[in-house]
Amino acid sequence: MKRVLSIILGGGAGTRLYPLTKVRAKPAVSLAGMYRLIDIPVSNCLNSDILKIYVLTQFNSASLNRHISKAYNFSTFSDGFVEVLAAQQTPDSPSWFEGTADAVRKYMWMFEEADIDEFIILSGDHLYRMDYSDYVRKHRESGADVTLSVVPIGYKTASSFGLMKVDDNNRIVEFAEKPKGDELEAMKVDTTAMGLSAEEAADKPFIASMGIYVFKKQVLMDLLKNNPEQTDFGKEIIPGAAKDYNVQAYLFNGYWEDIGTIEAFYNANLALTDQPNPAFSFYSEDAPIYTRSRYLPPSKIEDCHVTESIISEGCILKKCRIHNSVIGLRQRIHANCEIDSALLIGSDYYEKMDEQGEFPVSPDNPNHIPIGIGEGSVIRRAIIDKNARIGRNVQIINKDNIDEVEREADGYYIRSGIVVVLKNAVIPDGTII
Repeated sequence: MKRVLSIILGGGAGTRLYPLTKVRAKPAVSLAGMYRLIDIPVSNCLNSDILKIYVLTQFNSASLNRHISKAYNFSTFSDGFVEVLAAQQTPDSPSWFEGTADAVRKYMWMFEEADIDEFIILSGDHLYRMDYSDYVRKHRESGADVTLSVVPIGYKTASSFGLMKVDDNNRIVEFAEKPKGDELEAMKVDTTAMGLSAEEAADKPFIASMGIYVFKKQVLMDLLKNNPEQTDFGKEIIPGAAKDYNVQAYLFNGYWEDIGTIEAFYNANLALTDQPNPAFSFYSEDAPIYTRSRYLPPSKIEDCHVTESIISEGCILKKCRIHNSVIGLRQRIHANCEIDSALLIGSDYYEKMDEQGEFPVSPDNPNHIPIGIGEGSVIRRAIIDKNARIGRNVQIINKDNIDEVEREADGYYIRSGIVVVLKNAVIPDGTII
């Protein structure tokens, strides 16, 4: 795999994940309490022996840069690297990235100098574990110019994806972007030919693109140079290439989740707590998910009732009830709190507290609300972003069952019925949301 260069697309402004992307790039959003979204594709690359990795981004990339520089350091005897390439204006290219293909095109002057045979193009907001080396080998064996990784899906989600049809040789012969009705029915394929059982094929009669592509080096350069008006891989470049190039499908039949929306992100995180076997597990010796080493102390739990939850490092939890929740790094939860079906992303730093999690009250600031969850508070179906200060006896429960609301001045949004408390927000004592 030394002849493969990975390009991870960091996405645009991340509007579907806002407000979690208000102050950070989408790949830098926290995952599973202690990881970042970017750790998934980078770890898949490392586990597949693909060690040349670029991450393209253009929005709020400071924390992403910091995370990558601290997490992924290669030996001086290796030619491996993980490097962020941010959008930049030049005399030849005065505009910002205008799409997935345009982002790669604007750095093609750098990529074309690489001594490689293939590019693998990845997304920065998916949760899955894949051996890319098998993917690249199948690409080479088929003689493909371009290979798309696809997943079998059913009727429930089919209209939300770009679908395709393949011939007997797995060559892609037809595309349809988010089809409905008769157009959807026309995109059904026999997925048993791609390795599914008859039962699985009946349940999942469509194949959808995962947004993961392998290109021969020269093919990618030609497609980007010869089609300067095309800015998106999935909607323009690849459907257009199918006419003149051998575009193959590679079936991936494992767990894969697009977590680019607040609801999908929330559900994917909480699904990690499922017992006994979650759909995706971070517990794999053969294909670990890497992240930054923080050297935090173990979590301290005093007289708590914790069920079906994940507790990250450096937390202090005191006489509270936690169920079906993910608790992030350095989180403080005080006595008599109830945390149910919530994602608490944690904190970037410790405040001056004792080891019982108590904050020494200062006469100069008696109303200070410390970072963490104050005594007697209740949090249900919510995401609490980093460094948030939740006062005493606060209820974050979406009491009015609102689907969507923007209350940035008050420190929170509601997305798909999920309350999202902003990073660094302060929620005063007694507040009910």
